[in-house]
Amino acid sequence: MDNPLVFPIVLQLIGLVIIMAEVILPSGGLLTLLATGILGYSLYSVFTNVSTSAGFGFVVADIIILPIIVIVGFKYLAKSPVTLRKKLSSEDGVSVQKNALKQYIGQQGTSVTDLRPSGIALIGDERFDVVAEGKYLDKDTPIQVVSVTGNQIIVKELYK
Repeated sequence: MDNPLVFPIVLQLIGLVIIMAEVILPSGGLLTLLATGILGYSLYSVFTNVSTSAGFGFVVADIIILPIIVIVGFKYLAKSPVTLRKKLSSEDGVSVQKNALKQYIGQQGTSVTDLRPSGIALIGDERFDVVAEGKYLDKDTPIQVVSVTGNQIIVKELYK
């Protein structure tokens, strides 16, 4: 290592890699502190062992390169497997379940638990989590499905 610029350049590259890692990995800022220390030591090494003009060259390069690295990191983050890129659609469950639950509108059943206002009811041969409309209902109360909101079944007391 006869060239005094090799060590600061290696430190600069390590600092840049750590900044990229900070963008992708959640570290609570620890990687940023590490990168800042490494980049600072690299600049200190250039200013003390090489020359002031080379040190200012490194500073200018850092001012130009660091924002570019952060922007490229965020672009990569958007495409990386770390992020969730799926959107919920009708094939993903909620919409399918909602449409499947709409068939129960108007059907009758019995509350298995007290509905205060939510609880469990038996509609047909299936148990469902339901929400009572308007008031609390006791266990074994006859109910009727009034509506479905999202994946929530709304029921009311069935008067005989």
